[in-house]
Amino acid sequence: MEILRVFNNNVVLAKDGNGGEVILTGRGLGFQAKPGQSVDASKIVRTFVPADGRDPDHLAQMLSDIDPEIIRIVVDAMKDSGLGERELGSTTLVMALADHIAGAIARQQRGIAVEYPLVGEISNLYPKEYEQGCVLLKAINGRLSQPLPAGEETSLAMHLVNAGFATGDLTYTYTMTGVIQQMLDIIEHAYGLKLDRESVNVGRFITHLRYLFIRIHQNKQLADEPAPIINAIRDAYPEALRCASTIGRLLELRLDADVSEDEVAYLAMHVARVTADARR
Repeated sequence: MEILRVFNNNVVLAKDGNGGEVILTGRGLGFQAKPGQSVDASKIVRTFVPADGRDPDHLAQMLSDIDPEIIRIVVDAMKDSGLGERELGSTTLVMALADHIAGAIARQQRGIAVEYPLVGEISNLYPKEYEQGCVLLKAINGRLSQPLPAGEETSLAMHLVNAGFATGDLTYTYTMTGVIQQMLDIIEHAYGLKLDRESVNVGRFITHLRYLFIRIHQNKQLADEPAPIINAIRDAYPEALRCASTIGRLLELRLDADVSEDEVAYLAMHVARVTADARR
């Protein structure tokens, strides 16, 4: 591999054998190295492949600002926590987690305590990621001389949720969390019932909503579904369709994006299911 840019003694941007750009880390990897030289493969510890159109130079610069030992701790903890290949292969997620842990360690050393918002919401809306966050924090703490306090699992869970949006900041995830709460409130008000937000049925509904958010975020909404299917949903669930239309307007307001009629129809079907289950 050929060095394209040296960021510090431990991080370089290089061109791999296929002509793609990769970020390499390893102690001394960039020491006295220059663009155009071959990479000393024996010093490579981690290889990060930028994805989703992210700027390799920007990612490498961010990576160079994080202690390599913190990155190693996070990657090893992710492996021990049973996270999948998608998470382990996400440069953005690894850097976001490492940056957060570095900041948490620095705050703890300065005696600064942080209370994270939405703790209850995160554990209810994203139970899988919250559980992964708990396991991940335990694995990280097992590698630190001074363990991080309880509560950090909430932020780790938020980063895991955020990984689905291929973005480095949590703004969209915080927005999604608040909007989901609003959507559930709208359903409860429209139907005059109380949803069990920890139930399996509501969990399935929230999973559908999360995929809807991803489609909206990636501009890949359902728009060409077979007309007979869409019409059948509309005819079968008129009450749910009215509720789904209200939710669609909320999404357009909060996310500043149009919601397709097909998405509203499928949302109506899921509204009908979750309310039918709640009534039983």
